Amino acid sequence: MAVIGALGGLTALGQTAENISEVFAGNAAAREAADAEFRAEILRSYAAEFTHSGSTGFDRAINGLNRLPRPLMALSVIGLFAFAMIDPAAFAARMTGLAAIPEPLWWLLGAVVSFYFGAREMYYARIPDTPPQRSARRWWPFGQRGSHENPALEEWRAD
Repeated sequence: MAVIGALGGLTALGQTAENISEVFAGNAAAREAADAEFRAEILRSYAAEFTHSGSTGFDRAINGLNRLPRPLMALSVIGLFAFAMIDPAAFAARMTGLAAIPEPLWWLLGAVVSFYFGAREMYYARIPDTPPQRSARRWWPFGQRGSHENPALEEWRAD
């Protein structure tokens, strides 16, 4: 009976040591649960902030306008080549006008275009890449690897 009583005392001593250690170090499981709940709350607030309430006609029109600058810039450059071939004298007059634009204005235009394309690039860089879908079996032209026989190789090994 004394042995059983001593075991109960050891259990109480162990629980006391655990309680004392939690005072100084804290409970790791409780801390992790609180951190997980905190992160989940942050994600819920972000989700509430960025939910899309529905696409109205105005939203679709603005999204369409936002997609126009890049194709218009590319088509304008191609149009300049066509304009130079169709009417070289008028093209030369227009380019003379461009030459009169002061250099700081060109720097400003370069900054605006750079930030526009840079913002688009950053937008797509933040979207996680989806890994390519792999087929269930790998393609190998000779059936299973190592299962094909090569008579020339067998003849060479025999020599």
